[in-house]
Amino acid sequence: MHKSFDHTDPGNIVLLDNAKPKLKKRKRAFSRVMRDANSAFIPKPMGTTKVMKIGFVLPQNFSMMAFTAAVDVLVTANLVHTAPLFHFSTFGIDSSCVVSDLGIEITADGELEALGMKELATFDVLIICGGFRCSSEENGLLTSILKAAAKRKMIVGGIWNGALALAYAGLLNDMRCALHPDNHAFMRERFSQVRITENTLALEPGIITSAGPASALEMMLQLIAQLKGKDVMRAVREILSCDRLEEQESFKLSGISDNPTLPDGLRHIIQIMESNIEDPLSIDELVTCTGTSRRQLERLFQSYLQTSPYRYYLELRITHARRLLLQSNENVTNVAIACGFVSTSHFSNCFKDFFGISPVHARERYRRRFA
Repeated sequence: MHKSFDHTDPGNIVLLDNAKPKLKKRKRAFSRVMRDANSAFIPKPMGTTKVMKIGFVLPQNFSMMAFTAAVDVLVTANLVHTAPLFHFSTFGIDSSCVVSDLGIEITADGELEALGMKELATFDVLIICGGFRCSSEENGLLTSILKAAAKRKMIVGGIWNGALALAYAGLLNDMRCALHPDNHAFMRERFSQVRITENTLALEPGIITSAGPASALEMMLQLIAQLKGKDVMRAVREILSCDRLEEQESFKLSGISDNPTLPDGLRHIIQIMESNIEDPLSIDELVTCTGTSRRQLERLFQSYLQTSPYRYYLELRITHARRLLLQSNENVTNVAIACGFVSTSHFSNCFKDFFGISPVHARERYRRRFA
């Protein structure tokens, strides 16, 4: 028997045990909270310091901001040291002409196929710089190169969704991994052995990953500390982080459940919802988890989020479904099940209510737009 959602909010879908979902005819609009989720120096004396070679793999639509943040750290490290410390090269996957997410075309130093074993052996670090519109599909050549790099004990890294390439190569099994929140659902469904962290960056032996542009800079600072020492890292940080308001003690991704302005009880219930997407709890079960009354729970959501607990939970699951749908090849039925919907038709109707088109058409439109 499926759990019942019997809240009487006019915008809700009312589910009864062993009954078909009754759909309201009007189109839904996301509440304010979920709307955005669905609409982003001291130079060292000159010596015989080894110049470390860093390679960046740039897929089409890579994040220019993340890439420049990462490269800026390397360039600045060279500036604060008497002798150069780093040299970087760029590689396009299918072409040396690569278009960034800003529509700016850059000419890479070479194509991926030119990175043979002999050339690969000259590099110390290889980083895949992803982006919001980068493909989540596997590239066989890139997988082979990453496996070879790992065998040579090179450091490999991923920025944004660049970690997906590492996962395809089997390098993230039982490893912590940081990537953009929009890619968490796909990574969990496709690579169950990868330990996704809620932090903005993850540093593992020989593997570095970060979730976006700001953390790409921090990831490279940590890499510099590892390769060239903390003095160089602090010198670079002094230059590039001069506009930081306060030193961050944690690299944790900020989400609504981390918002310190929300009451602890509300944040706790949101965390429970986020942890129970595939098998959603009933409102009564959520009430039991918090030890509060149903009315108090409804007042918390209405006062701080301007929505009902049921409505927020539904929007959370729909958002999770949208990410899975657009980033994977899973059929609509599997996406519906992974997001706790009682049937494919129920899911399709809910999705269309929020996004105006069916899940199938949404996937087709997304792929045409970002092909």
